Amino acid sequence: MGLTSETTVYVVAAVAAVCVALLVWVWPRLASRGVRHVLGRLAAIGVTQVTIIAAFACWLNSSYQFFGSWGELFGNVDTAPVGVTQAADHTGDGSIGGVTVKGALVQPAGDEQLKRVSGLPTGNPAVNGKVESVKVIGRRTGVVDPAFVYLPPQYFQKAYARQRFPVVVALSGYPGSIFNLAQYLRVSQTAGQLQKSGQMQPTIMVMIRPTIAPPRDTECVNVPGGPQTETFLAKDLPQALKSVYRVGHDASAWGVMGYSSGGTCALQLTMRNPHVYTTAAGLSPDYRIKDDPTTGNLFGSGLGRVNRVNGHDLMWRLKHLPAPQVSVLVADSKHGERGYPQTLAFIKAVKAPMRVASILPESGSHNFPTWVREMPAALKWMNQQLTFPQDVVPRHVPKKGNSTVRAEGTETKKPTAGTRK
Repeated sequence: MGLTSETTVYVVAAVAAVCVALLVWVWPRLASRGVRHVLGRLAAIGVTQVTIIAAFACWLNSSYQFFGSWGELFGNVDTAPVGVTQAADHTGDGSIGGVTVKGALVQPAGDEQLKRVSGLPTGNPAVNGKVESVKVIGRRTGVVDPAFVYLPPQYFQKAYARQRFPVVVALSGYPGSIFNLAQYLRVSQTAGQLQKSGQMQPTIMVMIRPTIAPPRDTECVNVPGGPQTETFLAKDLPQALKSVYRVGHDASAWGVMGYSSGGTCALQLTMRNPHVYTTAAGLSPDYRIKDDPTTGNLFGSGLGRVNRVNGHDLMWRLKHLPAPQVSVLVADSKHGERGYPQTLAFIKAVKAPMRVASILPESGSHNFPTWVREMPAALKWMNQQLTFPQDVVPRHVPKKGNSTVRAEGTETKKPTAGTRK
């Protein structure tokens, strides 16, 4: 039984119900004052409480997908195949489902979670688009992380067959999952509706979690001697996507967004790696990363610790380092969220050539209903920053001697509407 399956929830709930019934049945027999009977009562209460809590925890995890498997729950995660570091780049057409390419950095994954998401496109992908369930393999880090990839209808249409598409990477909070991004934040559904109505250019949406070493919250930090989260998200992930999908190769075609700690990560990645991501949207973010019980020691010790801590403090970076040439959007509610004053201070601290936009509703909480309200505006704003078409796929034509030559004039950059200024 999978950790997130309904069968597991029902079985654990049934065990809890049986324990409650047994407690009621045996309680009169444990009513004496002897030590043995007192210990029996304590044990019966303890077992019953544990099973009830376990049933509730299984239901909660099944609903929100905090941990996707038993292995993740106990800290055992996949590692990349040995041969991955030798994998060559691919120029595939994105048709991942059902096909496993040895050494590919993006592999098909089970769709158990995907089947539970409502409102996903179905039918002809050239008309409705498609969402794929994959796992991304980090060539440098050895990380294997699940992801959902939304491909717009244009990706499958002949008129766009040689176009590369802009990309928005959507990050979950902690201990969130890609299921939360798809089901509760409704990333692909919202993007699909905006694109269909002409309010957003055709864009590939990649839903992934920054928690690469569950259950530890590594934020977006390269932990000394530990998980290299920043490297995975800033180097491995773009390389893997470029090797399989027709995505833009220039940073102007790449954006990253997220909610809660995922929003923190989006801002961190863009400001620290402007050559990879030029646009970010943080919904209810923090502006510095610090240690807590879920993260452990993120920055190590010794003389380098202070520099590492400061490097992940965005306010410190704005004050002491040159501003990167990026565009960021931040969202926080005036009433109902604790980060509003920090968000105002961040907006005030931004200086050229960096640009900042904001979504500041009068009220809202640190939850999905608030972020869902902010999503359309955030995506439309990001759409205005990213270039499309970013470039075109080189076309090769056959030549005598079984060699190929690139067709003349097939590698161009053609900024149009939505081009980042």
